[in-house]
Amino acid sequence: MEKSFPVTEKVMDMINRYTIDPLKPEDVFCFSLTLCDNDIDRDNERFSDRALSELAKLFVGKTGIFDHDPTSSGQTARIFSTALVTDDTRLTLDGKPYTALTAKAYMVKTSSNADLIKEINGGIKKEVSVSCAVSKHICSVCGCDKTKQSCSHIKGRYYGEKLCFVTLEEPTDAYEWSFVAVPAQQNAGVTKRHELAQDTSKQLTKLKNRLGDASKKLAAAAEHIKGEILKLSYFCTPFYTADQVQAMTEEMDIYRLLELRKKLENFVQSHSRQLMLSEKSFVTAPEKDDEDLENENYTI
Repeated sequence: MEKSFPVTEKVMDMINRYTIDPLKPEDVFCFSLTLCDNDIDRDNERFSDRALSELAKLFVGKTGIFDHDPTSSGQTARIFSTALVTDDTRLTLDGKPYTALTAKAYMVKTSSNADLIKEINGGIKKEVSVSCAVSKHICSVCGCDKTKQSCSHIKGRYYGEKLCFVTLEEPTDAYEWSFVAVPAQQNAGVTKRHELAQDTSKQLTKLKNRLGDASKKLAAAAEHIKGEILKLSYFCTPFYTADQVQAMTEEMDIYRLLELRKKLENFVQSHSRQLMLSEKSFVTAPEKDDEDLENENYTI
């Protein structure tokens, strides 16, 4: 939130585009605010410069509320102008010139909002949050769009010298902005809330497809672990047959299968010397006549 500014005739012309009855300067309280910026925030996300430019258009005329509570009674102010402000002397965490999306908003002075106006002027009501829809989440490490495919890179971690964060691209709508208590964007003092610009049914279909793929991979992993359990069981006493192993593991989930495999691995490792000696006792000699066998010596 920034300081209030003079309410000029030009300002009133912009405000009165949203009114039924024209307002006068003494009827309104105006203030400036920073909506969002292009720096990496506490969620390890950032808006691209192009996204900020699109949001500048989308946020004109949008209403201000509290804590993203979508009720008409919570409407407090309306944006009538936006602008992008770039500070070339200031760099973002990833080394880009700092750019912020700023806005100007107005409130109609009433007896019920007099205390709110005092709190804004006094710096109490300061942090704001934007709610918008974006269609792309771009990984900074591999460049994939996380709304379409997943990658192994985790936000906030370094891969080599490269920090993993997500760039929010292609906003499609701006819903509202809210006064909030805890900001996510350190530099702008702004918390953002964004959604995927996709139809709910499409999102549901995509999630179902991902769930189906994950289930197939999980089933394949379970079968692989069962095979390893069968191999390890050959070294156990008593010896387990394939049918016994299948019956034993049939109802086990992936976690119990992993636990059983670990126990068998520990058994084999702790009895490795004994198992090696047992293995040597099973020596198969080449087929010979009975007469030859009487005179043959074997070293076991």
